[in-house]
Amino acid sequence: MEPTVFETHRPAARIVDASLADTTLGVYWIEDVAHTAGSYPRLSANTTVDDAVVGGGYAGLWTAIKLKQEHPERRVALIEAVKVGWAASGRNGGFCEASITHGEANAEARWPDEAEDLHRIGLANLDAIERFIAEHELDVDWERTGQLSVANHAHQVDWVGESSDPQTQVLGEAEVRARVNSPTFLAGAFSPRSNANVHPAKLAVALAKHATSIGVEIYEGTPVERLAGREDEPIVLETARGHVTAQRVALCTNVFPSLLKRYQFHTVPVYDYVLMTEPLSAEQLAAIGWEGREGLADMANQFHYARLTSDNRILWGGYDAVYHAGGRIKRAYEDRMATHRQLASHFFTTFPQLAGVKFTHRWAGVIDTSTRFCAFFGKAYDGRVQYVAGFTGLGVGATHFAADVIVDRLEGRVTERTELEMVRSIPLPFPPEPAATLGVNLVRWSLDRADHNSGRRNVFLRALDAAGLGFDS
Repeated sequence: MEPTVFETHRPAARIVDASLADTTLGVYWIEDVAHTAGSYPRLSANTTVDDAVVGGGYAGLWTAIKLKQEHPERRVALIEAVKVGWAASGRNGGFCEASITHGEANAEARWPDEAEDLHRIGLANLDAIERFIAEHELDVDWERTGQLSVANHAHQVDWVGESSDPQTQVLGEAEVRARVNSPTFLAGAFSPRSNANVHPAKLAVALAKHATSIGVEIYEGTPVERLAGREDEPIVLETARGHVTAQRVALCTNVFPSLLKRYQFHTVPVYDYVLMTEPLSAEQLAAIGWEGREGLADMANQFHYARLTSDNRILWGGYDAVYHAGGRIKRAYEDRMATHRQLASHFFTTFPQLAGVKFTHRWAGVIDTSTRFCAFFGKAYDGRVQYVAGFTGLGVGATHFAADVIVDRLEGRVTERTELEMVRSIPLPFPPEPAATLGVNLVRWSLDRADHNSGRRNVFLRALDAAGLGFDS
């Protein structure tokens, strides 16, 4: 097995130690909006509404907004267990990508007859988000900077030209380093329209404020414990402080257990870890270039992603996605210094000219991973309950598409979106424990081996690919 560049070019331990010495375990994005986020009341009594949305992340917020826009006269309530945007929507990497299928390769492998349409719909979806933000003057640090994918190893150079997007520009070593100066970058592909950078927590806060401005009722600190009802009766959402009765319900609970038991094995929680630097000086910025402020990711199976913030910090994350035995979600899992040290080491391998830069924040978020690596849609109660989950780490843009699908389906509309095989099909579930732990960790080990073996996938990964359960990042 060949070593990776991150193993052959490790920075000195003292550089990593110094960079993490004063780091706060906390989400930079959420701290940055703490003074403007506002708060919403808990549900305190039984209430009846027309439409109820469970989950205060992007998917829930977009859905509530679109339902209220569809029928301004109807009561729409959004019910959040903790606080709007506190989970994945407030702590992700801040990339809003056009792909609604976790990349072109995933679409082409699973839905080859729809791949071209899925690409077109994804770009239109990203354009629609951009128009909404501009029309309503949302302060979310939106930058349509495009995406730069880089090769760190010789075998990845051959992958650079594989995109079917005619706008994608193939870059040689000199060209990619002219954009972002790293000694590890051997080639790259730049897609100018496929990504925007956004402040994740600002987006959640702004969507919630817009939702309430048009009449959506938001309740925080109100976990929904059970969904009940008969096929021909209103749906009841049971909470500790009261029940919400609704004609229609949208379940947008992301990684957290589905209120529909039929989908309890369709996602597993995988922890992703992130670092944020202090603001870079003018000299430090000049040393790395990055004048285009592109979203940045490498092409490994276990990939890194990075981006610049509005005040020129670098967010650096990815690589060591971790599934904890039993599929549990615990705050304690966010504090994983071994992973954050590894990320810091890889950061200074990528940008040795930034030795001396300190990280101000480190955190983790939970990804709702599905077996097909992108969102799926479920339903119950003759379609009056709609469910979406499984975004697998690329949900910032895809949640907007998902909200459109949910509203179409609740309204009984047949549209191009609802007729997509991606929307109509359901992925295979994960096995129950302990098989899930064994399987997920075997996948992680196999992906790591592939990165050490010129990208070649072992028998286990090839078998998963053949079964439609392939994981490519």
